[in-house]
Amino acid sequence: MHEKDEDIIDFSASLTDVWRLLNEQERELLRKNAAIQHYKKNQQIYTEGDEPTHLMCLVKGKVKIYKEGVGGRNQIIRMIKPVQYFAYRAYFAREKYLTDAVAFEASSVCLIPMKVVREIMKHNYNICKFFIRQLSVDLGIADERTVNLTQKHIRGRLAESLVFLIDSYGLEDDATINIYLAREDLANLSNMTTSNAIRTLSTFVSEKIIAVDGRKIKVIDEEKLRKISKLG
Repeated sequence: MHEKDEDIIDFSASLTDVWRLLNEQERELLRKNAAIQHYKKNQQIYTEGDEPTHLMCLVKGKVKIYKEGVGGRNQIIRMIKPVQYFAYRAYFAREKYLTDAVAFEASSVCLIPMKVVREIMKHNYNICKFFIRQLSVDLGIADERTVNLTQKHIRGRLAESLVFLIDSYGLEDDATINIYLAREDLANLSNMTTSNAIRTLSTFVSEKIIAVDGRKIKVIDEEKLRKISKLG
């Protein structure tokens, strides 16, 4: 379901980092062309091989970007949080999507046609700089994750994933990480098998670093968790 006008005005606060770089004419162009799409939990947002047509900004919820690997095993590339932009790299690269995106929970996404973004970029140097910076940051994160997920020990990889989730989504009042991942998703995020993820979680529990209740992970010793992540 798409919603326009009032939703875009309401959500313009969520697009502050881009909104402030636009003049009133460019803002009006966005109001007329952007739309809010609501996705249910586990609903596909885009699929590998699709043509990229929209810049997406997650307004509410959580989204996972993943790629199917050898033997059908998925590798989670990124977890998107509000208000991150995504789904535009392939357009700039003149490629089809190389990954899949799925709503991890009920989510709302602002969709801006790339042809509108391109039109604004023709006349707005600051918007060009914004996307160059975003792509550069994403590339740096991807480079670091490539090294960490291939060179760190299993303990270090899982600890890094938990720290990443803490930094991305925060902790609830009782120190529970504010996202509930299935063991398979946690394994896919950490580049390991599900059985290894389960065993390593159990080890962290026995060492009183975390406590586990179903999909809920409560952080008991965040300092030690970050140390394991850093040392690998």
